Amino acid sequence: MNDATTAVAVDYGDVEAAASRLEGVAHRTPVATSRQFDALAGCTAFFKCENLQRMGAFKFRGAYNALSRLDPAQRAAGVVAFSSGNHAQAVALAGSLLGIPATIVMPADAPAVKVAATRGYGAEVVFYDRAAGQGREEVAGRISREKGATLIPPFDHRDVIAGQGTAAKELIEDVGPLDYLFVSCGGAGLLSGSALAASRLAPAARVVGVEPAAGDDAARSLRTRTLQHVDNPVTIADGARTESLGALTFPLVLRYVHDIVTVTDPQLVEAMRFLWERMKLVVEPTGALATAGVLSGPIDVRARRVGIVLSGGNVDLKAMATLFA
Repeated sequence: MNDATTAVAVDYGDVEAAASRLEGVAHRTPVATSRQFDALAGCTAFFKCENLQRMGAFKFRGAYNALSRLDPAQRAAGVVAFSSGNHAQAVALAGSLLGIPATIVMPADAPAVKVAATRGYGAEVVFYDRAAGQGREEVAGRISREKGATLIPPFDHRDVIAGQGTAAKELIEDVGPLDYLFVSCGGAGLLSGSALAASRLAPAARVVGVEPAAGDDAARSLRTRTLQHVDNPVTIADGARTESLGALTFPLVLRYVHDIVTVTDPQLVEAMRFLWERMKLVVEPTGALATAGVLSGPIDVRARRVGIVLSGGNVDLKAMATLFA
């Protein structure tokens, strides 16, 4: 479902430029395979292990690309970001590497492991209460104005999208053409960047986004070609609790993404169980979305070459023990 008339703000040249900035800084993460998974799904699958990226998720790519482009005055004033966890850690780490002060706005109920890691990278954490109706964008905007800091949003930013697209770029360069590329979807920074890369490097591939069933705004947006919203979706995939696609990511999704499917939380748990037990890959719920999208079977991938992006591996082990039990 592509729309050649939709204006987009990012092109493949931006992804290539991001790859140059990230070379030697971001990990070129490995690609894993599993004969057991191939037998189960009936396909030949290639897993891009962004759970093994610096700070444990693909988010480092976009954050570092964005921060590295700031001028000296902007770097001195610092940055502010809002995130439930992985973007928080990514901006904190990128700021630490580049000498840029970072303030991160996080929900009060964010996973403790992600809060601790964000602080561990040297960022200041400011909490907000989403249950009380506080908006993270408003809190971050206020801090940005007070400090004169540059706001780095989690997905709807040209440099962030371009950086995220480098994961799919590497995957296709390493394994060759794909028939399908499955990518997790929250605000669609990773999905839109990956689809952009695939459109150039594997133009025959069908790009499929996967989001939680409780937060199906992206699937509805693609189906209706009108931006849809969802209010505080309740799902274990905390990295995909976004309310809608962004002004930049939505047009990219319309042009380059072929389908978006949804999976339930129980399906996510089963996908995680396979990744942990059979492939020895520690992946968080959001990071298992693409895998669950293949295993749940809404799309026939039999006898196809399938790319799967494992987007992150920052887990709360106590919470995981409860889920697996």
